[in-house]
Amino acid sequence: MKGITEVVKGRIEEAAGALTGNDRLRAKGMTDQAVGHVKQAAQKSIRQARVTARNIVESAKNKAQEAVCNAQCGR
Repeated sequence: MKGITEVVKGRIEEAAGALTGNDRLRAKGMTDQAVGHVKQAAQKSIRQARVTARNIVESAKNKAQEAVCNAQCGR
């Protein structure tokens, strides 16, 4: 959920700036939206990296267990 608040806040600021003719507020809103989108993308990348790391660890555990079993069984 990180970033969504910046996006929403930015949209509101941008709209308020457009309605009032305040270019600074409009620009701030656009900036806040961009920051929010970057935070969302970063969170998505972090989630994907965690899943990949878990998969690698699980695969390594399985290979280690298989190697132990093969060694004990004399294969």
